[in-house]
Amino acid sequence: MPIFLYKGLDRTGKEVKNTINVESIIAAKQRVKSMGIMLIDIREQRAQGTTGNSSIFKMGSGSVPVDDLAMMTRQLATLIKAKIQIVEALGALTDQVDNANLRLILSDMKQKVNEGASLAKALQDHPKVFNSIFVNMVEAGEASGTLEIVLLRLADFTEAQVKLKNKIRGAMTYPMIMGIFGFVMMNVIFIFVIPQIAKIFISMKRELPLITEICIAISNFLVSYWWAVIVSIVGTIYIVNKYLNTRKGQSQWHALQLKLPILGMLVKMINVSRFCSTLGTLLNSGVPILTALTIVKNLIPNVHMKDAVEKARISVSEGASLTGPLIQSGYFPALVTHMIRLGERSGELEPMLKIISENYEDQVQSKIGGLTSILEPIMMIALGGAVGFIVFAVVIPMMNLNSIR
Repeated sequence: MPIFLYKGLDRTGKEVKNTINVESIIAAKQRVKSMGIMLIDIREQRAQGTTGNSSIFKMGSGSVPVDDLAMMTRQLATLIKAKIQIVEALGALTDQVDNANLRLILSDMKQKVNEGASLAKALQDHPKVFNSIFVNMVEAGEASGTLEIVLLRLADFTEAQVKLKNKIRGAMTYPMIMGIFGFVMMNVIFIFVIPQIAKIFISMKRELPLITEICIAISNFLVSYWWAVIVSIVGTIYIVNKYLNTRKGQSQWHALQLKLPILGMLVKMINVSRFCSTLGTLLNSGVPILTALTIVKNLIPNVHMKDAVEKARISVSEGASLTGPLIQSGYFPALVTHMIRLGERSGELEPMLKIISENYEDQVQSKIGGLTSILEPIMMIALGGAVGFIVFAVVIPMMNLNSIR
């Protein structure tokens, strides 16, 4: 049922704003009047992020949190497992969810399913919220009669992806904070502190150590040309981003990522884990392998590993093995390709992919923890070295002055 937003005055003259979920605008007006509210304005709310003609608004990526989406998916699976009709289940969820945009989307989906559309088609009209994995798995679940099982797998899959992203984000938070803090602190020292100390050294009219002269030169440059530094930083970031958005720049950057000593192995492991977990989930839900490989390819960020998956898709479409192009690319470890090949031969590809993804998820979390433990001392050493440079530049002339006296 549509959701209507109304504004009116209650019996005390106080302005009231709220929403109601009824069949039509006429029913909405009658409901509002029955509550003793003098109606000022009423209009139907539309869900954001739809592609159909009924809703033309665009939706930001963060308007429906992934946690809310996973919880809604679990609840829908539970209701369907309890033999409740999809329309009734969507109606029940509409009244329960807290996120306003998700509530509107569920209401829109309920209306479309009630009009005869499939659940997958209703999901497809909200691509900013439900991606191709979600839609294709639901479509396969509807076709096979295992919708509740597919929805539970979707909830598990979504939560696992979120945990991995949060782990990576958490690992990079501390080094980034340390880097920003160090950069700001060093600039404050060079721009405000060193010039005052430099006046004392200059008044001594004595030859200064090289380290002190370098420190004063850096300070004078930052004081005189701070604007040039800002322009250079902003300009460099803009040019680099512009170049990385080109096909050549993206290719070179992603190739460099794969060759870096520690980061390269981590990038490979994350992409392999995503490839195996997503492909296994899709195949286990009844999605055809060619469709599944197309979806997986679009989810892998690294262009070189993406090309390897596309070649594997073409190989499968021609009746050949999935593992051949993966081996030739050199980006997929031998153990992974060997297990996938065994899965193909035995007809147990989905369980094998699940084993690989679980194993690599554990390795990724271990590597991220190790990377954090390496980055923290490196950042501390770099910050300590910069502070030590300034301290020596200031202390050495002072010590020379005391020795002269």
